[in-house]
Amino acid sequence: MTDLSTEVAALPDKSLLVMDDDAPLRTRLGRALEQRGFEPTLVGSVSEAITAVKSSPPAFAVLDMRLDDGNGLRVVEAVRDARPDARIIMLTGYGNIATAVQAVKAGAVDYLSKPADADDVVRALLARGDAPPPPPDNPMSADRVRWEHIQRVYELCNHNVSETARRLNMHRRTLQRILAKRAPR
Repeated sequence: MTDLSTEVAALPDKSLLVMDDDAPLRTRLGRALEQRGFEPTLVGSVSEAITAVKSSPPAFAVLDMRLDDGNGLRVVEAVRDARPDARIIMLTGYGNIATAVQAVKAGAVDYLSKPADADDVVRALLARGDAPPPPPDNPMSADRVRWEHIQRVYELCNHNVSETARRLNMHRRTLQRILAKRAPR
């Protein structure tokens, strides 16, 4: 953390917009990034984010892809219009190639799946040039990624096991067994 904090301390503008509709995640990430030297503004919706960008365009942004009131790509465009040199990272619980391509085309410099470690976010924000940031030190296991995806779809289906199983193309009983287990490491 000290190397990253030193790099952040050397920045002329440490303003950072953090947008996520998950309040506990937003607060934890905001605190962690503040401890590393950024000056975060925390918002929970697309409309709040656009208002914040208009009043004070940030040098950095960490944005959720999907929110209740819209898509994070709208905020990427607003940040790009207000401050073309801003470094934008997209976070999402829906890690897939199509949305990653959309985010990068819109102007994001990187795309990370939730839950993202604060150090990984800082590395992505500070990465320069075309070189991607180094891979995370402790990436999630494939089992954990699968479990996170199933949990997210289950939430989106309002905890309806049958609908979740249908959308995941999975047998209902198999899904019930997975949901009954603890999260893998």
